[in-house]
Amino acid sequence: MREGWAVLEINARHDELPRSGLVQSVLCSTAHKTDAATGEHGDLLDLIALNRGLDRLRDALDEARAFLALPPDQLAPWQDRLPAPRGSPQSARRLYAMSTPIAGTLAQTYLHSRGIVTVFDGDPLRFHPRCYYRPDNDRPTETWPALIAAVTDLGGWITGAHRTWLDPSGRDKAPIDSPRRAMGHLLGHGVRFGVADDVMAAGEGIETMLSLRSVLPTLPMVAALSANHLAALLLPPTLRRLYVARDADSAGDVAMASLCNRAEAAGIEVGSLLPGFDDFNEDLRRLGVERLRASVRRQLAPQDVVRFLALVTAATG
Repeated sequence: MREGWAVLEINARHDELPRSGLVQSVLCSTAHKTDAATGEHGDLLDLIALNRGLDRLRDALDEARAFLALPPDQLAPWQDRLPAPRGSPQSARRLYAMSTPIAGTLAQTYLHSRGIVTVFDGDPLRFHPRCYYRPDNDRPTETWPALIAAVTDLGGWITGAHRTWLDPSGRDKAPIDSPRRAMGHLLGHGVRFGVADDVMAAGEGIETMLSLRSVLPTLPMVAALSANHLAALLLPPTLRRLYVARDADSAGDVAMASLCNRAEAAGIEVGSLLPGFDDFNEDLRRLGVERLRASVRRQLAPQDVVRFLALVTAATG
């Protein structure tokens, strides 16, 4: 056969396969050959799969690697290039990995335009300069700069991602029909700021929670991304007190009631944080940091004022 291949009986024993003839072919060739006698066709991975009774490409690759005595990482880069299902957790993890820290990017410019300047290095926020946006199935895909947030479970594993597409100026969201979208497994999970132990705050939007974090930077928080997801948020087993940051709308009221009922049934003390306007980002932009801090202070338990506000107040004078 061409290219120096030597193919024996497909059902030959493992030790009968010609090791030297397969080394380059398994790794480098994607050509399909046809058996003139039977009409069967395929490449060497197909032959390996048939010989070993394998029905998954990954298993055939593992068999080829073992046969050639290759370490796993020599095939891992090729496997990493396999397409991930659209909207899957795997796709979300890849998007987040391809994005960059937000310092000095349009994402930082956008957050500053919303009054949000408190973003820490460990926060799950990144920037992608050309993030795909599909208006609908009948229109071509577009690319826009985007703020990317990682959605994680209680163990910190990335299960999804949230995208906020941005105007190229960085001063506003992109002029598209739905500039915010989430992907992956979202139910019960959220965008987490800090690691929750016995006290945390939870709310709907990323900008809502970042606005609160501007005045409570050491209080762990999570953005559930919607009212429905806030109602279904999974709570840490160590949690003893939960603050729910409400949006001033009926959906926010229903979400808070559902989450509070579950928390109280688990023996968790619940408190609410209410904005003066529609949400805490509007409060931050209209009231400023000091007046927002004073408003939030009145809504905290006394021990949490000492724990989460005393040092901040002392540092800012």
